Amino acid sequence: MLKAKRLITDLDEIAVALINRTNYHGFWPLLYQVATAGLEPESIAYPVRAILRRYRNANFLLAEVNGVDFEQHTVLTDVGSVSYDYLVLAAGSTTNFFGNERFERYTLGMKDLDEAQRLRNHILHCFERAASERDPAHRAALLTFVVVGGGPTGVELAGAFVELIRHVMRKDYPMLDVHQAHVALIEATDRVLATFPESLQRAALDRLRRMGVDVRLNTPVADARPGVLAFKDGSELAAETIVWAAGVRASPLAEALGVTLGRGARVKVEPTLTLPGHPNVFVVGDMAYLEGYRPGVPYPMVAPVAVQMGEQAARNIIARTRRNPMKPFRYFDKGQMATIGRSAAVLDSFGIRLTGWPAWVGWLFVHLMELVGFRNRALVLLNWAYSYFTYDRGVRLIFGVGAEERLKVERLKVER
Repeated sequence: MLKAKRLITDLDEIAVALINRTNYHGFWPLLYQVATAGLEPESIAYPVRAILRRYRNANFLLAEVNGVDFEQHTVLTDVGSVSYDYLVLAAGSTTNFFGNERFERYTLGMKDLDEAQRLRNHILHCFERAASERDPAHRAALLTFVVVGGGPTGVELAGAFVELIRHVMRKDYPMLDVHQAHVALIEATDRVLATFPESLQRAALDRLRRMGVDVRLNTPVADARPGVLAFKDGSELAAETIVWAAGVRASPLAEALGVTLGRGARVKVEPTLTLPGHPNVFVVGDMAYLEGYRPGVPYPMVAPVAVQMGEQAARNIIARTRRNPMKPFRYFDKGQMATIGRSAAVLDSFGIRLTGWPAWVGWLFVHLMELVGFRNRALVLLNWAYSYFTYDRGVRLIFGVGAEERLKVERLKVER
């Protein structure tokens, strides 16, 4: 959505059609807080039509894009074909299970609101089941929460699990000894937050371990089955909650295009962000494979890159309509940050490296301002303030568990 706003506002004689499979724009860096009962789902999402209604040249279509006919200049969707003069593909990314069907089958993802709510339901179910479980071994597995992947998502989620258990579940479930709860962060390499400076990596690792997270470095995962994660050294860990945060790949739409793909199933693009041989088709964000820092190293699949790519694509479309030359994409790196828990974060921006409370305040401010809409900012700020001063979280509701979820639970019981 944000990628389209510049095009809509800068050239009002262009008719812009936005196609999306959901009717909302989501701020995914805060998904982990929805998954751990810190925020309501609607506080990090905003209706697309509410954003577009101020623009007379914009229209919205709720549809699933299945492919593109480049010869006929049409987008193929589940509700019919849509013609285009210029096309911007920004379908984002999905979880990368590296071709292992068992990882996909027996672990939980967290790439959209549906998955985040499913994870929250699952976590709360685990505590409810643990409260009545008489088998100590199974109770321990129900209270074991594993995150695979030591990037920002994994670090933030592991810290959020600890705080949920320590500050909330301890009071909600007095019949349980929450000291039995076990949060593990599994990383195949020798460091967490690999893209951060080494000093911040050490600070994050130290903070996680002081919080009680069982951080296991140099521990590649070999297999997964119901309630068990197996490692390449032959050891196993029994856990009912295994969250896969070990990587991302481009949306399946990239493979449906029939074009040349790079690592992570990303679409290889020209420096102008156009598809080779199709100067009126632009690919931006996590779908785009463009080497920028040095040969063989593409731009990372993060939100700041996606936003700047969207803005450059809009500028290049405007340039083409005015018969001006297009310009190559240049990423302006404003830095990176990750929160580890209450009053703790790491921040690396413009040569400034911060840890602890100052970095945490910076993280709060940046993420609050990135949200769309005053209502969402107010809701998130109030939730954060409530959680900070009361050590509580207000969204501990289990809902939306339908037939599909019940069938999944029964299937796992049978497979055991």
